[in-house]
Amino acid sequence: MDALDILTDLDNVFPYFQPIFSADEHRVIGYEVLGRYRGSDGVASSLGPFFQDENIPEEYRIEVDYEVLKKALDKARDLDKDILLFVNRDADLLMYNDGEQFLNTLQEYEKQGISLDRIVLEITERNYKGDIDHLDHLLNYYRTYGIKLAIDKLGNESSHLDRIGQLAPDILKVDLESMKSNASAYNFNDILYSLSMLARKIGASMLFENIEMVYQLQFAWKNGGRYYQGYYLQKPAENFTDRDILKEKFRSECHRFIVHEKKKLESLYQVTLEFNEKMIDFANKNKNKKVLVYEETLEQIAVLLDGAAFRLYICDEDGFQKSSNYFKRDGEWITQEEYLHKNWSWRPYFLENIMKMRINKKGILSDLYTDIETGETIRTFSFPLNTNDYLFVDLSYEFLYNNEGLL
Repeated sequence: MDALDILTDLDNVFPYFQPIFSADEHRVIGYEVLGRYRGSDGVASSLGPFFQDENIPEEYRIEVDYEVLKKALDKARDLDKDILLFVNRDADLLMYNDGEQFLNTLQEYEKQGISLDRIVLEITERNYKGDIDHLDHLLNYYRTYGIKLAIDKLGNESSHLDRIGQLAPDILKVDLESMKSNASAYNFNDILYSLSMLARKIGASMLFENIEMVYQLQFAWKNGGRYYQGYYLQKPAENFTDRDILKEKFRSECHRFIVHEKKKLESLYQVTLEFNEKMIDFANKNKNKKVLVYEETLEQIAVLLDGAAFRLYICDEDGFQKSSNYFKRDGEWITQEEYLHKNWSWRPYFLENIMKMRINKKGILSDLYTDIETGETIRTFSFPLNTNDYLFVDLSYEFLYNNEGLL
């Protein structure tokens, strides 16, 4: 694709629209505007490489960019008044004229019935070279007009979290392309968890893009995705689609996701119930012992939970470890005395879980997390042995793998 051909043939520059679907309505709630160019062969090619080519002067890329935007807004006048338009902008190009051209263009079309609160600005600033404070001022200025802000290109890096917190965008756009690589899937899950927690804190919705398979849709649904887009759902097209085109498909697949998740939750509940029953029986048999001999207690519990546990220890309600670690290594149980008296109250949810156990008088099964010492994915079962002693049992990856619904 030759840049000069595009610049001298703007009649053949036009927008494509990729539908964005919502989890709560199961219908199209917006479109991402994409640039296309139809060459002499009649094939419509993406203008992405043209916009990203820094060898092409900024004013030329901007001219083509606004040609696409104006044609998209012309077509969008006939859309339902609640449909959003997602408009991509590189931060450097947006700031070219202090951002005035973008706002002026939108205000022209506001007079024609396209409300500014229907515009979602997808900003890409990964390689932004300008003054970040100047950019932030401009973005906040746009938002006073009702323009929404989405942060683009998330999911392949983790260094953007502080920036997201600073901007507090309306939408976080997560790229599922990185899920294709098994090597990066592990890190991706950690990054996604951080993003979902941050989104909840700042009141942002999560949009998952590049959904190409059903398992990716399920992944997005499970991880708090409110909006979805990708070839599995609908490819970009020159014209708008029926808003309810996937309503029945969404309903059916969402039902399957719900059934699967409920089975998993039932498995977690059942395992928790079984562990509680064993530990309640153990505690009742030993309730007359005035002094708890920790090493002896852990040995007995290790036998009781054989095949499930690989580490056991006992703490008080403030998180101070009252026993050594009882740790299974190469099939043999060993005592790790160096852990005695360490404090774990700094761990997320530790004190909250202690309080739950103290009040409810029963054990808790944790979510999945990575063990610092072994590097494996595990869960921890914790249980109140008495009013002073709280047992923690780390469950092995092998046990979780062999029990459906625990991973």
